[in-house]
Amino acid sequence: MNHLKNNLLPEMVEIWQQTLNWQPTTQQQEQFQQLYQLILAGNRQLNLTRITESEDFWEKHLWDSLRGIAPKQQFIPSLQAGASVIDIGTGAGFPGLPLAIIAVNSKIVLLDSTRKKINFIEQIITTLALTNAQTLVGRAEEIGQQIQHRQSYDLAVIRAVGTAAACAEYTLPLVKTGGLAVIYRGNWTEEETTTLQNAANQLGGVIESIEEFTTPITNSIRHCIYLRKVVNTPAIFPRAVGIPTQNPL
Repeated sequence: MNHLKNNLLPEMVEIWQQTLNWQPTTQQQEQFQQLYQLILAGNRQLNLTRITESEDFWEKHLWDSLRGIAPKQQFIPSLQAGASVIDIGTGAGFPGLPLAIIAVNSKIVLLDSTRKKINFIEQIITTLALTNAQTLVGRAEEIGQQIQHRQSYDLAVIRAVGTAAACAEYTLPLVKTGGLAVIYRGNWTEEETTTLQNAANQLGGVIESIEEFTTPITNSIRHCIYLRKVVNTPAIFPRAVGIPTQNPL
């Protein structure tokens, strides 16, 4: 059994401030703590994440989720003012749930194809009273062709799902012209940049920036790739379920 202290998240106020020039309010700290407890409990049934130790969870789920949007200083005001955001393949709810906790005026949609995970996230949304968050069961290839979702989000975020080209095909059709897609990655290569440029070009986007950074506790190298949607995505994208992964652009 873990001792109780190991089940409490570190607050890390100074690190939040130093790295993101931001720190959570008392209420947000409490919600992060509650989220951690709920994930630990849910993990016993659902195997949601391998990351359960408190410092790991703070760094790899909370900090990493918010670090992805932090460099886009021009985007933060729109999150505060009320942007529409979709988290594709949310899994255990990252980065979508931390975004919902800090961006109370925005609408956050958490998309996953696994009904059990979505049911679990719905319980979290209710428990944390996240009135700005909602769930969606489905595949990005299908949702991206639905009129109520296509080209209707200011921001699409995607973590650790398939190739970068596939991630671009999952995200850009859902983003409004002028909006942003953020691909969260571990390692990144020049070769991937070239492939992604080609894919983004076909999908109506451009690579705006690629950020390399290290995590504050374990000094792991991470990357976030920012795609700006510049023109409408052609109607053929996203292609049918499975094709973006099997046959990337």
